[in-house]
Amino acid sequence: MAYEKEYREKLVSADEAVKVVKSDTFVDWGFFNGKPVVLDQAMARRHDELRNVGIYTAVSIPPIPEVCKYPESFVYHDWQWSKVTRMIKQSAPVYYSPILYHQAQHWYRNGLVPHKSVAMIRVAPMDNYGYFNIGPQNSESIAKCETADMVIVEVLKSMPVCLGGEQESIHISMVDYIVEAPDDHVLPNLPGAEPSETDINIANHIMDYIHDGCCVQLGIGGMPNAVGKQIAASDLKNLGGHTEMFVDAYMDMIESGRMTGAMKEIDRRRVSYTFALGSTRMYEYLHNNPSCASYPVDYTNDPRIISSLSNFVSINNAVEVDLYTQVNAESDGFKQISGNGGMWDFVLGSQWSKGGQSFICLMSTYKDSAGNLKSRIVPTFKPGSITTIPRQMVDYIVTEYGAEQVRGKSTWQRAEKIIGLAHPDFRDDLIKNAEKMSIWRQSNKISS
Repeated sequence: MAYEKEYREKLVSADEAVKVVKSDTFVDWGFFNGKPVVLDQAMARRHDELRNVGIYTAVSIPPIPEVCKYPESFVYHDWQWSKVTRMIKQSAPVYYSPILYHQAQHWYRNGLVPHKSVAMIRVAPMDNYGYFNIGPQNSESIAKCETADMVIVEVLKSMPVCLGGEQESIHISMVDYIVEAPDDHVLPNLPGAEPSETDINIANHIMDYIHDGCCVQLGIGGMPNAVGKQIAASDLKNLGGHTEMFVDAYMDMIESGRMTGAMKEIDRRRVSYTFALGSTRMYEYLHNNPSCASYPVDYTNDPRIISSLSNFVSINNAVEVDLYTQVNAESDGFKQISGNGGMWDFVLGSQWSKGGQSFICLMSTYKDSAGNLKSRIVPTFKPGSITTIPRQMVDYIVTEYGAEQVRGKSTWQRAEKIIGLAHPDFRDDLIKNAEKMSIWRQSNKISS
């Protein structure tokens, strides 16, 4: 191997590598499965000598970072909250960084993300040409490494090699230190949630709008998995895949022969994605698989790229929708739950696509901590809640009670349609609120 000598020269222990971290500086971790584990533990061991070290990452996954135990030393920032992020928040401060995800690399390359930083990212073992494959988290990784003052890679033997695309690997010449993770370290097994009956009902409504040749984007959760399973069991032909997040459901669609990519205008016969989160089986599926193409996020999520794919179908989840059809997909009042991520990118790009459609999905109700049934269709958002997608960008809204297109509709027409998607027990109160808000007409009729 031509790069063996350089590899040995740069190979150090985690404790030695993290000595480059100083107080009042920034450490930029890999997103998703790129989050370093051994380096995190080594930094945490230095907590007594460090203060105000900014940690930047996105979608924290298990294990919970050790540095979060020491908030006096490390300030944790997450660009897209996950269940793990919410767990961290229970005992330590965590700060959300709002972003249009397709701009992430631009932020790095144009100085909008703090400089004087140390980039730390998990990678696959180096190949014969001196490249470390980034694995299933292309995202903003190369831009981060290009603009950092120091680059440290944490080599994980079990990291799948995810083919590009582009910018899927980092060359050893860009790396300052190499740290090897223990052989028993593996990616966490995160299979998608099993679809509930409500998820399946929502998926049934979406299936009415998917036809041969559509290009499909799915997010995570029971409902997207339900769509994937229904597509796999259908007689649809030549679907394409282009997504921010590759999930287990894509395996079902590809292996069933429904998703061939044969009609895609770009990346024909390949599913393009920028990161993947899912089961161990899915990571094994992605390893050296030429039917899947890893790309940076400024490609997969650019609305102009999305719009170049005809009949694009974008499917995303929401927390709640109000009678103006504003969409909250990230907060519960002042409590951060998730984030914008790439939702804005795909909602817009799909509507620019020739024949494209955007679906924003949610269960009509939920139960609070006391077991009381609450509506996710609300008159207005409570204070602190974030409007993730403004009403003028919304196309279809879907609950278990149906799918309604609100694009191009007036306020009273939107109110009528959204109330029809609410649980019947809440419709009368929603009508009364719509009347108070002057977005109701006496002639309106909603069937219970």
